[in-house]
This record gives sequence, structure tokens and C-alpha cells, in this order.
Amino acid sequence: MRTPVAMTLGLVLAPCGLLLNLISTLAPGWRLVKGFLDQPVDVVLLQGLWDLCREQSSRERACGQTDEWGYFAAQPVQVARGLMVTSLAINGLGLLLAALGVRCWREEPHFALAGLSGVVLFVAGLFSLIPVSWYTHYLGDRDVLPAPASPVTLEASYSLVLGYLGSCLLLLGGFSLALSFAPWCAELCSRGRKAPPAGLRRSSISTVYVDWPEPALTPAIKYYSEGQHRPPPADRGAPSKPKVGFPMPRPPPKAYTNPMDVLDGEQEKAAPSQGTSSRSTRPCQSSLPCDSDL
Repeated sequence: MRTPVAMTLGLVLAPCGLLLNLISTLAPGWRLVKGFLDQPVDVVLLQGLWDLCREQSSRERACGQTDEWGYFAAQPVQVARGLMVTSLAINGLGLLLAALGVRCWREEPHFALAGLSGVVLFVAGLFSLIPVSWYTHYLGDRDVLPAPASPVTLEASYSLVLGYLGSCLLLLGGFSLALSFAPWCAELCSRGRKAPPAGLRRSSISTVYVDWPEPALTPAIKYYSEGQHRPPPADRGAPSKPKVGFPMPRPPPKAYTNPMDVLDGEQEKAAPSQGTSSRSTRPCQSSLPCDSDL
């Protein structure tokens, strides 16, 4: 398995942030003081957390200057010393956890350990960003950070810029490594779904089978053979079920019937005509008119 992009980005940004914070902590360049009345014009004083350096024309530099104004006793300087050192220690711990968690030489990294290292690196970025921001806020306040009176000017120096960059890189790198918690949480959720507790298992809808009755078709289509209606194959040989109900009356046939007796008087007329006619005329036995009458 290739190393995820988020882990690679975190492993690149975190060491860069550590290096920049280390330079910012040790270098005497948090504040630049210049414009001394009793000194040459090109003389500047660099104030850091641990040392004071006098620089002239960018060629001559003398560190270990005497703190005449009580700069190192200021609260922002004391707090910045403790927080910057703490940030460097936490940063080293986070990089150690990241190296053990990512393990690029293995097939799959340890996502939980890599995510934990991201959280540690993010905290290290916060510990370095707080003192840098606090120092910048009181940079021009001579009551909080002592400095010579005007017309001496106070400016931010390179150590503050490196401190901001290092803190931002640590925050970004820690956030990238903390994204490793997502695969780890997804794996835990999948394990929980595959193996639920035996007492809480519920029946699944997919295991319920419904035996729907087969729809009845027209006997002429399904059971008509050899000129007869036959029972379904499943019903052959089975005892016939008793019929329930009562017979309906059959309607009378629709035939023509004459309510009048059309043979009325034919019997008397047929007797005298028997001697004179050679044709035998027998009365019709039907209720319809005879052919001779028609």
C-alpha cells in the first residue's frame, strides 16, 4: 500500500516547522532596536529570548550585551521562553510517533498512531504560535517590553517571522496527519457492523420468504387438452372437494310461443271434408300453425 498523501504532507511539513521554530527560539532577532542618539546611525540592537546582539553595518556583530533596561525580566519574554521550549519538545515527540505510525516500509501504516502524532504536532504548533503572537502584540509597548525612549524605534525582526512560519507549518502538518483517524474509524465501524452482539441480533428482512399463491389462469389456456377440461397436474388423483352452495335456477329457453289456440274449430271442419277430398287431413299435434293452414 502506498503512503497516503495526507501522511506524506504531514511528514514533510512537521520537520520544516521544527527547524524554523528552533531557529526562532535560539536566534536573537525577535525585536530590532535602532536610532540611538549616542551611537552611530548604522548601529542596531537585536533582542531575542536568550541574548542581545549589537550590530553595525552588517559586518561587526557583538553578542552578550548588557541588559540595561530589564528586557529579559519582562513577562512576554519569560512566557515565550517556556512555551517555545515546550513546543520543541512536543514537536520531537510528535515526529517520533509519526515515524512509528506511518512506517513507509510496511504494507499498511498504523492509522491510529499516525493520527495521534498529528494531534501532538498540532498542539506543538499552538504552543509556538501563542508566544509569538503575544510578543508581537506588545512589541512597541515600552512598559511591557522595556526599551530606550523615543526617538529610538522598535521593529519586528526575522525571528518573529520564522516563528510564525514554523507554527503554521506545524499546524498544517499536524492536521494532515490527524486525517489518518478517518480510515481507522471506518475500520472500527465496519468491524462493529460485521460482528454485532448475539443478544441484540435482529432478524433481517432479507431472510423472510413469502410464498405468494400462483395466479389462476383460464382453464382453456392451461388445463384444456384432448377436447376436455382437465384438472391441474397437482390436483390429479386428489380427492374432490365438496361443493358448497345451492343450484341456481336455469333460465327458460327463449322460444316463440303463441298464447292463442290456432286449432280452435279445426276439428269440426276436418270431419265433413274427409269424404270429398282424397287428401288426408289430420290435425296438427303442435301448438304452431299447420303447413296446410299456411
